[in-house]
Amino acid sequence: MPQRIVLDRSLVWHDIVNIADGAPLALSANAQARIHAARRLVESVVSKGMRAYGVNTGVGALCDVVIPESRQAQLSRNIVMSHAVGVGPLLESAQVRAIIAAAVNNFAHGYSGVRLAVVEVMLALLEHGCDPEVPAAGSVGYLSHMAHIALVLIGAGSAQLRGRSMSGAEALQSLHIDPLVLLAKEGLSLVNGTPCATGLSALALGRTRRLLDWADAVAAMTFENLHGQATAFDAAGLELRVSAGVRQVGERLRAALRGSAILENSAGRRTQDPLSLRAIPQVHGAVRDLFAQAARVIDDELASVTDNPVVLGTPDLPRAVSGANAVGTALGLTVDSLGVAVAELAAMSERRVDRLVNPLVSQLPAFLAADDGAGSGFMIAQYTAVSLAADNRRLAAPASLDGGITSGLQEDHLSHATPGALKLLKILDNAELIVAIELLAAAQAYDLQKDGRARAAYTDTVYRAVRVHSPQYRDDRPLALDIQRARELLRSPPPVLV
Repeated sequence: MPQRIVLDRSLVWHDIVNIADGAPLALSANAQARIHAARRLVESVVSKGMRAYGVNTGVGALCDVVIPESRQAQLSRNIVMSHAVGVGPLLESAQVRAIIAAAVNNFAHGYSGVRLAVVEVMLALLEHGCDPEVPAAGSVGYLSHMAHIALVLIGAGSAQLRGRSMSGAEALQSLHIDPLVLLAKEGLSLVNGTPCATGLSALALGRTRRLLDWADAVAAMTFENLHGQATAFDAAGLELRVSAGVRQVGERLRAALRGSAILENSAGRRTQDPLSLRAIPQVHGAVRDLFAQAARVIDDELASVTDNPVVLGTPDLPRAVSGANAVGTALGLTVDSLGVAVAELAAMSERRVDRLVNPLVSQLPAFLAADDGAGSGFMIAQYTAVSLAADNRRLAAPASLDGGITSGLQEDHLSHATPGALKLLKILDNAELIVAIELLAAAQAYDLQKDGRARAAYTDTVYRAVRVHSPQYRDDRPLALDIQRARELLRSPPPVLV
């Protein structure tokens, strides 16, 4: 059982990843107290008849339509129903869990005004592995994904529980939970803010960090197979570029290739290697630098209150402040940038695959075929890598610039942060497959080396990890199966560099 996470001040991005992977989540006493205090402020706003967006007014372009207290519960329910407009394939379980965790985190800051009972039902869904069925498409920033989650809280919609799809009412009954009757502001709070984009972005960070470590390891294997000039990774030279990422990748490559008899033998053969080999620290390092910046942005988002309105003051002097904290521009720009970076990392990996399969530069059998002439080897696997890299170029176009106008000119500038995060996850899908192809090709290249010189200890460890699942390829089976196995290997951390 993963270690229990207790939410006190704020979660950070890797907490979201752990919760998505199944870690239990609970609220500290302080967090519960903040939620109670915020709810008292909403109740005071209602009792005093103060105009407050989404509490006693309509939403969007209907923000000036006042709703009497007798219909405010109906308003909350109607908001959930009308905003549940998602379409397309369903989000994965981990993605739904990440969004719920980010929403709980937002409410726990104590400025949203939902009851603790609402948060407790959300925590119960996480605890029991009950995943609301959430269509992936239909958001320009937020709203629709959380609306489909909120449906289950009120006994509507549908959910996955114990491997079966069922109605939200049946799911709650199975968990011995009564459906919620939403009160003033709760409907708006449940669909508002940036939990969708934040949760999905945190998952993308987790996958990016793992991919970066694998990309370094796999690039080291290719570099060794192609008899690269290790002076390109000299510490003194790399220190001249001001970049923590470049320095880190340089250290990792030197450690990965330490003791390589192959590189010792090839030292000095060429003045310098092509960029896909000698620029590994600069390219992988730049992606690591951007990753670190993205992690800070997402942690800042989790530490922020992204509800609208926020409730402030005291029960005697409550305030409901309308603003735009729910706009996810920071996230939209960040996931767009990280998407470009991951696409660049994968594009460089594809270029190295091409060098491995091209006998004019690799000095290895054509296309890494075990049976030269009768076998095609990795010829068409490189085509697949090219196709995936091209798909990433299309996907890397920024979502945050898409614009659009909604709600009768009231919502006339849109962040597209959630679509941007989903797009980043698709780029990661492609990137993982490209690096998996490079991993298989590098392992195959080792098998075809003619001089028999020893690999570095680390690259040998990675090679052996591949061969546990995929023997040398001899055109004796569909290579697609090996690519999927290699991709599964990339879902776990690579061997540890010492």
